[in-house]
Amino acid sequence: MLENPNILQWILVVLSGLLFFFITPISKTASEFFSATDAEGKQPGVFMLTASLVISWIFAKSITNAANLGLLFGFVGGIAYAVYYLSFVVAGLVIYQLRTKGGFTSIHHFLQSKFGRSAVIIFSILIGFRLFNEVWSNTMVIGSYFGAAGSSSYYSSILVFTGLTLAYTLKGGLRSSLLTDAIQMVLFGVLLFIIMALIMPRGEETVSDYITSGSWTMAGGLNLLFAAFIQIFSYPFHDSVMTDRGFISSPKKTLKSFLWAALIGFFCLVVFSFVGVFARFQDMEGQAAVEVGKVLGVAAMLAMNFIMVTSAASTLDSAFSSFSKLVVIDLGNKKLQTVSRGRLMMVLLTILGTLPIFFNPEILSATTVSGTMVMGLAPVFLLWKLDAPKLSFHLAVGAGIVIGILVAIGKFPESLIFTEGKYNDLLASNLYGIILVFILFLIPYFLKER
Repeated sequence: MLENPNILQWILVVLSGLLFFFITPISKTASEFFSATDAEGKQPGVFMLTASLVISWIFAKSITNAANLGLLFGFVGGIAYAVYYLSFVVAGLVIYQLRTKGGFTSIHHFLQSKFGRSAVIIFSILIGFRLFNEVWSNTMVIGSYFGAAGSSSYYSSILVFTGLTLAYTLKGGLRSSLLTDAIQMVLFGVLLFIIMALIMPRGEETVSDYITSGSWTMAGGLNLLFAAFIQIFSYPFHDSVMTDRGFISSPKKTLKSFLWAALIGFFCLVVFSFVGVFARFQDMEGQAAVEVGKVLGVAAMLAMNFIMVTSAASTLDSAFSSFSKLVVIDLGNKKLQTVSRGRLMMVLLTILGTLPIFFNPEILSATTVSGTMVMGLAPVFLLWKLDAPKLSFHLAVGAGIVIGILVAIGKFPESLIFTEGKYNDLLASNLYGIILVFILFLIPYFLKER
């Protein structure tokens, strides 16, 4: 960690935040602020939507995890984490059907129509928990580039970065988020290329050595890979950053964007995991991206820092926009759906989401634990055509939440774990859990049919 971060790092953070603030438009109507239409009412196109989907999911937490898993497991670790990006395929296909065959205009519209108000409330709590996690888990990564956890530079960088991101998001809401996402996606691609160009020639290893690093065993990373594959059938539906974007363009444009996002996101995460594989070859320890940045020199350190800034900002502004829409539009009274209320909700999430950084939580837990807690959403959305009763929703979702809590507090029964190595409890809980939630969802349905 850098106890006295170079002034250039501060300049990058401040200038990027100010740049986005001045280039983002001011949204004056609810349609602009919550649905990202332009002043003429035009919806986002395929490129802007794809770029927004990709970069809002390639968050600082995400690429930090990819690098760390590359360090821990080699190439297998990068593939394992990249599997989460197949969520775009699942969500894209389901949302396309919900819109074209079901006629639903949002996820909340679907849940209200099928399972009632109580289902909407429970689902919204899960979404709120997810968005709350997105704030602290991404800003902590930014802080790690400026100082050790708990240092004054660590906290000050987080507060400055978060404040600047909030400022430009307050101007335009989701419209600001999509515009800056497109810019951040281009910057991310350029910076990723620069980092790979700096890493690959440094050692004696070839691209083949990177790809064959690690072992394809359960203890070598397959526990996480299979757990991630199970989670992609439920994980995307509790992420309003993704699903909100599923209803702001035409169904065909949206599906195309989701499929492209899956391909691009998967590739980017695998490539960035090479940072961790490089650290593995060099016998490094700690946060892979931070340590590699220091070894490669000032240019690489700044590139690594800025790639984290761009990815974290894109996720943070998306989280602000989604929370604002959740409270004001999805749950709010139609007479009170105003831009001013949307901005107030953004400020509220900023305050609540920043508090956990003072308790030093584990970054990866924001993904794995929340992903386990929402496994009950898989049958709700994958079997959406079934005329299942309200009880089906509550049994399935409730069971997922209970299992997620057991995993979070380390109380999942060891007797049910059937593999060795790290994440063996995560795999076991998700495998048994996904079977259980489908059974619990279908039992009331079949009883009703009889």
